[in-house]
Amino acid sequence: MRQAECRPSGNTRLSNPPSGGSDVKRSAALLLVAGLLSCLACRAQNHQAASATDVVASAKTFVNLLAKGDYATAVAGFDETMARVMPAEKMREAWEGLVAQAGAFKQQTDVQKMEQGGYDIVFVTCQFKKATLDVKVVYDAHGRVSGLWFVAAGSGKPYQAPGYVKADSFTESEVVVGKGEWALPGTLTMPKAKGPLPAVVLVHGSGPQDRDETIGPNKPFRDVAWGLASRGIAVLRYDKRTKAHQAQMAAIQAKLTVREETVDDALAAAALLRKTRGIDPRRVFVLGHSLGGMLIPRIAMGAPRVAGYIIMAGTCRPLEDVMVAQFGYLASLGGAQGEEATKQLGEVKAQAARVKNPNLSLRTPAARLPLGVPARYWLDLRAYHPLEVVKRVEQPMLVLQGGRDYQVTSEDFDGWKKALAGRSDVTFRFYPDLNHLFAEGKGKATPAEYEQPQHVAAAVIEDTAEWIGR
Repeated sequence: MRQAECRPSGNTRLSNPPSGGSDVKRSAALLLVAGLLSCLACRAQNHQAASATDVVASAKTFVNLLAKGDYATAVAGFDETMARVMPAEKMREAWEGLVAQAGAFKQQTDVQKMEQGGYDIVFVTCQFKKATLDVKVVYDAHGRVSGLWFVAAGSGKPYQAPGYVKADSFTESEVVVGKGEWALPGTLTMPKAKGPLPAVVLVHGSGPQDRDETIGPNKPFRDVAWGLASRGIAVLRYDKRTKAHQAQMAAIQAKLTVREETVDDALAAAALLRKTRGIDPRRVFVLGHSLGGMLIPRIAMGAPRVAGYIIMAGTCRPLEDVMVAQFGYLASLGGAQGEEATKQLGEVKAQAARVKNPNLSLRTPAARLPLGVPARYWLDLRAYHPLEVVKRVEQPMLVLQGGRDYQVTSEDFDGWKKALAGRSDVTFRFYPDLNHLFAEGKGKATPAEYEQPQHVAAAVIEDTAEWIGR
């Protein structure tokens, strides 16, 4: 699922691919696969060191400087890390790449400010010719910019819980998943019910995701956590390693696979739940969404003590094929978005073909591969066949799929059904009106949906809670 955060444990995603050029359409479209290492391209910041009381004005000035092309002044207020990874020339490339996708900058239309973990976060809503986006600027306690993202408009607006949440029925506490240099901040949502309780680990899609899987104004993992907790099920969610440890992950990017990106931390989270007071260690489940769903069979191979697994819009096809299909779908939508996708489709197909080429090696430049992700990542995935591995999973499974999901489609759902045919302990649920975030809608799904507030459908929460409590 699709963008990023920096040092504060926040909740947005990056709109820039690893190569350094902004790609708003790609970020919105490729929630499944986009942004694995986007932190490398977009850990950018502001113009002059801003005082803690003037961050709103500073953020607005920063955007104006970018719009005028004064990149040297724009980056003058970056903290040490951001100044190193995003000098003026890189900032120019990022902004010009964004403009190439979203159209010419027209004006600022709104600004929102919030505080989180000792950081000030400012969202400057900007109208471009083809899209409206938020420029998210993060300031440290000294008024220095320590993070920058281009995200869906409305990202800075407060989250509103869906109607199925009973806020007085659970509590939340901060926890740490894993240990040592890769320890991750997380949240444990505990029902106010007599234990021991069943519990679920939530495993993100791709990209440097926060614990809520935030995209624009939407927080699907918070919906799931609060919805299940309202029904007596504890939930553990955590910031992804590529988000919480961006600098460290950037340093080892050429060595990364999905094991470091996702699998190891999912196993650590399940282990934490098994030893948490009030949790029934025999009823710990793992739910994976998008890329996390694709990796459920691989996670299962390392977690024999888990009670069961939930695949939520998990693809079973090669990711490079999914990318090609997604761009093909966007091209079919027509309009400016379709034209842009059509322009990119040829290169996406060429990159996918390089992944499949038997001659792919660690020496293949990342720039020639999908999303600028290094070859080791793709070689690792090429050797992973989820429909074969899932047949070795002995625990019960629940497979959920939205009918309006153009990123992970009914083709994937049918693949899981065929691979698991004859299994009486596997349940399948298909929701015709739901999209990739499992939110309701009508007609053909588009990336613009993710820019509007929506929630995981109540039916998904109810079906999941019923399956866990069966």
